[in-house]
Amino acid sequence: MAVLTIVLAVVAVASAFGKLTKHPKVVHSAHEVCGVPLDRLPALAALEIAGGVGAVVGLWVAWIGMAASIGLVLYFVGAVVAHLRVRDTQGIVAPLVLAALWALVLVLRAA
Repeated sequence: MAVLTIVLAVVAVASAFGKLTKHPKVVHSAHEVCGVPLDRLPALAALEIAGGVGAVVGLWVAWIGMAASIGLVLYFVGAVVAHLRVRDTQGIVAPLVLAALWALVLVLRAA
């Protein structure tokens, strides 16, 4: 579980970096396809960074890891919903996989 948590935390932080640097692919997906205002990207990035850091801290402090994992599952489910709302079925793959993997981390933490 620790390796999966760390890998997913790195992915979350990398995703946040794309939002903070306004990477063209991220801007296209979030802003142009899903309609997320550009001024909201830093807030979304902050949520991903907090979740990633919290998940890693959770390897030592269980309740923080649980909270972070729940938050990241909800974050990526929200991304799936945002893509489905605009019928962007191609855009749901990455957030759907990430939501499922964070859910797996959550189940493993609870076990």
